[in-house]
Amino acid sequence: MLCFLCVSLCLTLFSCSTEQKPSTSDPTYTLIFIDKTRSVNVNRAFVMRKYQQAINDIIEQNIRQKGDRLDVYFIHENTSKARALNMTVRAEMEDVSAASPTDREAAETEFDLLLTREKAQIRQRVLQQLVAQNDGASNQRTDIWASLPVIEKASETGLSVKVYYLSDMIESVPGANRRDFQKTPPRDNTQADEWAKADAQNLKRYTIGSPEITMLLPFAPNASVRENNPAVTQYWQTLFAELGVGNVMEE
Repeated sequence: MLCFLCVSLCLTLFSCSTEQKPSTSDPTYTLIFIDKTRSVNVNRAFVMRKYQQAINDIIEQNIRQKGDRLDVYFIHENTSKARALNMTVRAEMEDVSAASPTDREAAETEFDLLLTREKAQIRQRVLQQLVAQNDGASNQRTDIWASLPVIEKASETGLSVKVYYLSDMIESVPGANRRDFQKTPPRDNTQADEWAKADAQNLKRYTIGSPEITMLLPFAPNASVRENNPAVTQYWQTLFAELGVGNVMEE
């Protein structure tokens, strides 16, 4: 009987201590790179649907608390200087550790309302950037390498960094020690791995940490290999892995 009471008391104390622990999750820094070059047409119905849904999902998953950040950059000839949007969540949950159940519920309701409003504003502004046109000369080149210093700067904040490329990932920059997949794509996965490992030696000057990276390609499931060259995505998988990224997804 005594043992039973001891066990019951321990379980009760453990339950109370866990219930009182506030959330300690760190804010998230979301980077969305939207391709604004001639090779990606967001006006195509499939692409628009896919990218709109992706943006909705990204905001729903990553915008959760005060301090969450979201930046949008355009991918084109001057990607690292092409920040189109920068937003930080201001909605804050009150400290309800000593509040009554009624006051706690009221505080949570108020926070949910404020956060929902901010999500709607962020969603609207990101979708505006999605459909923005780039008719300038910068749409002739696709410099995805230039996203690396942007990721590096985000990683320096100490926040959890999540990166999304809404792009065909066709790097296209002429010149020595660059890649132009428009003219010369990797012929197979073996060559893609070789190029990525060679390029990584130069690009390791960027310390990008361990962000989660997702490549959202603008290709229908029945796209031909010529349109959606798997060796190109293999190149990026290997390059990011060489730079220390542990989680790279393709959708």
